Amino acid sequence: MTDGSTFAGFQATLLRVLVPVALALIVGGLILLVLGKDPVGYYGYVLERSLLRWGGAQETLTRMAPLLLIAAGLIVAFRAGIWNLGGDGQFLLAAVASAALAPVFIGILPRGLTLVACMLVGSLVGALWSVIPAVLKARYGVNEIITTLMMSFLGTSLANVLIKLVLRDPDTTVPQTRSLPVDDRLPRLFGTTIHGGLVLAVLTVIVVHLMMTRTAFGLKLQVLGANRAAAVHAGFRVERLILAAFALSAALIGLAGAVEVLGVWGTVRADWNPALGLLVVPLVFLARFNGFAVIGFTLFFSALMVGGESAARRVGVPQHYVLVLVALLLLFLGIVEYLDQSRRKSGTP
Repeated sequence: MTDGSTFAGFQATLLRVLVPVALALIVGGLILLVLGKDPVGYYGYVLERSLLRWGGAQETLTRMAPLLLIAAGLIVAFRAGIWNLGGDGQFLLAAVASAALAPVFIGILPRGLTLVACMLVGSLVGALWSVIPAVLKARYGVNEIITTLMMSFLGTSLANVLIKLVLRDPDTTVPQTRSLPVDDRLPRLFGTTIHGGLVLAVLTVIVVHLMMTRTAFGLKLQVLGANRAAAVHAGFRVERLILAAFALSAALIGLAGAVEVLGVWGTVRADWNPALGLLVVPLVFLARFNGFAVIGFTLFFSALMVGGESAARRVGVPQHYVLVLVALLLLFLGIVEYLDQSRRKSGTP
């Protein structure tokens, strides 16, 4: 492939990514106008609160850590042709397990070992919670969309039961796990409020991207995702690949739950569920399963989440208006993808 064609391909990919973003922001602004609100003021507040102010920028970067780890897990699953939509259950159970064990471990282990052990436990819990959907998919061909969503519902319910009945801190009136002291949580970076989980998350996304594109295991998963019959014909152990992809995807999502607890909250309260699993799905699709692009889109989405809360109050719209923008992003992504596929089939340059 020549340099010219490579550059042209890069331009086309960039347009397919930027066009949905631009259209979503424009249409979102028009909706605000129809509602009698100031779109320029709204977007200005979002930008000011999330990136231009140092405190807001720190909050935005901190918010990225669990999103990136969830995205890494979804990249593995989606590239393998697996719809792991049980992220909320995997995330929450891992968070509860890490929150419950951290105060215990910190009394008998050094801080570093405690944090590592809790993150490993969180990853293991996430992976174990995917075993049933993985086995049903690998051996019996059961649709994993249904099974992972069901397991997610069960996982969030089980997490609340554990907090209220088994893991509840007896010294508090609010149902929650015992709290990990602030000084024993993930270290802060350079005197900021940003914890070390962000570095771990960025490195994990990069490693996952390289694994999926540069290793034999990753290429096998991509072949499986593109055409299962071709994977069988090539002699791949398809069942093992499905089980491995499920386990790795859920383990990374579980790691996200552990990092969120060990870095920010230090405890998990009953009925707490940030529901980040499905929110990250559009970001992964917008990035076209590319790890480096996911980092950029996650920064964009984190800024929307952080800035949107303040902007909504100032402009006078619901805080969940950010989700309208995410929905528009996904809608225009689908339209652009459809038009691009139609152009390719017709042979139009």
